[in-house]
Order: sequence, then structure tokens, then C-alpha cells
Amino acid sequence: QYVTTKEKFHESIDSAWQKEGEDAVEPPGKKIKLEEQTEDRKEKEDGKKARGQFKCRPHRKPHNYDIRLCPSVVQERADKCFYGDKCKFFHDIAEYMSVKPEDIGERCHLFDTFGRCQYSVTCRFAKAHTGEGFKNLVNEELLKKHEGRLMVKNALDKDLQRRLRKKQVSFKASEAYLKTINKTAMPGTRTPHVEPTGLNSSEKTQDTQKPSPIKTVGALTDADLIKLRPSEKKQVDFRDKMYLAPLTTCGNLPFRRICKRFGADITCGEMAMCTNLLQGQSSEWALLKRHESEDLFGVQLEGCFPDTMTKCAELLNHNIEVDFVDINSGCPIDLVYKKGGGCGLMTRTHKFEQIVRGMNSVLDVPLTVKIRTGVQDKVNIAHKLIPEMKNWGVSMITLHGRSREQRYTKLADWEYIDNCSKLASPIPLFGNGDILSYEDAIKARETGVSGIMLGRGALIKPWIFTEIKEQRHWDISSNERMDILKDFTRFGLEHWGSDTQGLEKTRSFLLEWLSFLCRYIPVGLLEHVPQKINERPPYYMGRDYLETLMASQHVGDWIKISEMLLGPVPQNFSFLPKHKANAYK
Repeated sequence: QYVTTKEKFHESIDSAWQKEGEDAVEPPGKKIKLEEQTEDRKEKEDGKKARGQFKCRPHRKPHNYDIRLCPSVVQERADKCFYGDKCKFFHDIAEYMSVKPEDIGERCHLFDTFGRCQYSVTCRFAKAHTGEGFKNLVNEELLKKHEGRLMVKNALDKDLQRRLRKKQVSFKASEAYLKTINKTAMPGTRTPHVEPTGLNSSEKTQDTQKPSPIKTVGALTDADLIKLRPSEKKQVDFRDKMYLAPLTTCGNLPFRRICKRFGADITCGEMAMCTNLLQGQSSEWALLKRHESEDLFGVQLEGCFPDTMTKCAELLNHNIEVDFVDINSGCPIDLVYKKGGGCGLMTRTHKFEQIVRGMNSVLDVPLTVKIRTGVQDKVNIAHKLIPEMKNWGVSMITLHGRSREQRYTKLADWEYIDNCSKLASPIPLFGNGDILSYEDAIKARETGVSGIMLGRGALIKPWIFTEIKEQRHWDISSNERMDILKDFTRFGLEHWGSDTQGLEKTRSFLLEWLSFLCRYIPVGLLEHVPQKINERPPYYMGRDYLETLMASQHVGDWIKISEMLLGPVPQNFSFLPKHKANAYK
């Protein structure tokens, strides 16, 4: 009774939207202009559905926010603007307020939560905390409650960034390890096992006798002189836990907070390029940030050479707070693979071994690895690598049950994952692929895996962690799902900011997530339970208008949902998802 046609589906959504907006002023029409691509034309001629990575997406420059108030005014600094008359931003608050976009709400989440909004009059909810003379109001009681509380850790220190850019950071342990691998006589010889310090006994003695270049406070302990042995490193119990996969773009901090609330046990930051981290790039270091709710948190690094990966591991070991570090050797993206990283490491075992041993020698936390079954379809090589990884010192392995060539088109091979888990014992091995219900999770746990990792399943329905723990199907209502999106926008405004720039960044990440959320089919509408991850339903009408709108795979309808939460989009706004889908009428 819910099945309909594509035309009737979109006609129903558009007519209902027009009725709701009759009293309101219509925003200017938004048109998404796509350059015609040869591949797209071929797909239309062949009648095949678009799918996979959207490689033809044109590169769009970041939006230029010309209407901005100078940070010296926003932060109420005592000294004047450093740039003086050359500053391109507004310095007169009254002049700025006359051209600033309208506020989108009466209450500011930052002010209501923390007692003070650091964005002052630039906040898009500024009416809630602006007094006479554009003064930024403060709730002293709330402010005192959160005083000294660090909610987000692992921020990039400005002094460290400056030293990284000027190459003034010392990598003593890494350089000692790299000297040992450079002494190998033949290119094909095995990497010798190196002590965790990477130093021989004579060098250790000399090193301990040298005065430390860093000024220390308090008594000198053994920990200051002696490096931890592998058995003394921090131990993490990974077994019988649910692991939220490190997801590029969508696996951001606000999304991880949503999943953590629904019961995710282990979270991991998005894939970070080691070379960018070593250069001190702020955008890459932002991927390492950790919220206080993430009690078991790791970061994932991508690289293809022992020197950069080992140095990056040493850098993070001293400067951020994590429970484990993961090596990405399963990324299928061409940009990464062609450089020898991601899946490319699986075929470069000598370099792979040097990377693992090197990172292990400089880290005080466990080192984990994420791999695929192999590079080519039907040519599995993971079973050959896993026994070797045990000797390299890996603490945990995650196996995605597909090859690089398969991407996501075929079902994950859980029988192969089961065989690999036996080879990995006693090291824990997590399985990953196609889990979208608690029944899928039970079948996965019937194999020999120590735990399960969830990627697309968590994007499509983040409440899957609750379903698995409670062993039930949750027929979640459209209003409950809307509340989840509201929480995401609040977390996004906390993380990226409540000014125009932060708000639009929150919107872009929300839209990327909605391109996955639309694939969820409500349990109450299913002919057979549970829904399978690769099933694509016909067009259907939901039990109410909001449920129908959330089922739409058209990008224009995702934008409508974002406007319900974050107000009207700017003029000439356009959005293209990172993966191909039937996102266009």
C-alpha cells in the first residue's frame, strides 16, 4: 500500500512543501548546474543507475564570506587590530549588523549550554545573547559550571604548528630506528627486530647521560629515562566491542557523538595523511580531535613510507591523547592507492613491515591495522599477511570482507573473515561488512571474530548500536529521527561554530550524511525484516510527510531538511554528494 511511482513520490513532496510555505516568503530558486560528463551520458544511454564514487564532481572553491566582523572586535581584545587600515573585515559593529544575514532562531545553543557564546554578534542566534549597544551577554552561573572543563582534546598547539612548519621538531627515536633499516645489506632482506627504544646498549647509556634539552619539573623518575617495553605499553581490551569505523567526511566529531550516545564502544577519527600532519596543517590536525564522551578513541593514519609514518607516530605519541593508533591499509581510493598507500601497502609487504615495526617502536599505545581481503577480486592475500603481522607486533587487525576492486558492489565474504580470525589468534580480529541489523551482527559474531566494525550501517541508521545491544528491531518514528538530526546540528554548531561560516559547514556535513540516511526503510513498512544493506527499494510513501521526505534520494529534498534545521541556504547555493546516487530528478 506504500509503494508508488517516482513521479507521484516527488509530486507529493513538492505539493506538501508548497502548502507549508504559503505564508512564508519563498527563498530564491536554487538550481544545481552540472557540467555534462561523457561518463554520465553513457550511463543514461545504457539505462544503468549511477553508483560508486562521484569522480566527475567538479571542484568547488570554498565559499568566500565577505561579510565578516574582525576577530579583534568579536573577541573584544584590548589592543587594536594588527592589520590596522589594511584589514578587510568590518570594525564597526553597527555597520556589520546592517548587512549581516538575518538570525535563524531565537535561542542560541552555545549560550544556553555554556553561559557564553564566543561568536558574539556574528552568531546566527545573536538575539538570544545581545544586550544594549551590541554587548555580548554572559550567564555567570553556567559559565562558572563549565570553567576549566576541556570538552574537546587534541587541538593543534600554535607553537607546535610553528615548529613543524620550520622543521624544528626533533624525531630522535624515529631517526634511530630509520638508521637500523638503512643498514640492511640487500633490498630484499628482512627488517631486523629492533628494541622499542630503537637504540643499542651503548647509545642508551650515552643518551641517559646527556642533559635533557627540556626543562623538567619535579623528581626524575625511571619513566623519564627508560622507554616502555611492549609488555608494559598501555593495554586495550578490544574484545566483544562494537567499533565505529573511521569514515572519511561523515565520521566527524558530531557524528561520533551521536553514535556514542546510541552505544558505540570504540570510535576512531577520520583518516589523516601523515605528511599533512608533519607539515602542521590545521585542517588535517582537526581530524584528530577527541570529544570527552569518547572513552575509547583512536586515530587512523595513512602513509606509504617508513620515515614519514614513524615520525608521525612519534609526533602524535608526545602531543595528543589517544588509546590506540590505526594504520589504514585498506583505502581503495585511487589518489591514495597509486602512491602506494592504503590497499597498496598490502602488496608492499617489506615497506609495510618497516612501517609497523617503526611505529611500534615509538608508540606507548597499541598499534592496530585495517586491511581488505586483497587488491584484486577473487585473489585474496589477507590470509598470507595476517600471520606475519602477528610477528610485527600488531595489537589488533580489522578485516573488511571485500577486495579493493569490489569496493561495495558485492557482499562481504564472512566465511573468509572467519578463516582469517583463526589465523590471527590470539590477536583479536574484527570483521567489517554489510551489518545493518542485530541479526547481521549475530551471524557475524557466530564466526571467530573478536568484535564487529560498523561503517555504512552506522551512517544509514546510527541507532543500530542500540538495536544490537538490545537485540531488537527499532521502528523509529520520523520525529525521533528528526530529533537525531537536531542533535547533530547542535553538536555541529558547538564544533564548527554558530556564525555563518560554522553554520554552513554544519550544513554541508549534514547533507553528506543525509545522502546515506535516506537509504533507511522504516521497519513498519518492510515486507520482510530485516532490511539488507545492498537492497534498494522502489519509491514508497511514508506514514507521514516527514517520513516520505526523509526517504527521498533527491538532493533538493535533503536541502529542504537542512533548511528546517539551519534556516534558508545562501544565494547560489549548490551541493553535490561525494558518491554517485540517484540524487537528481
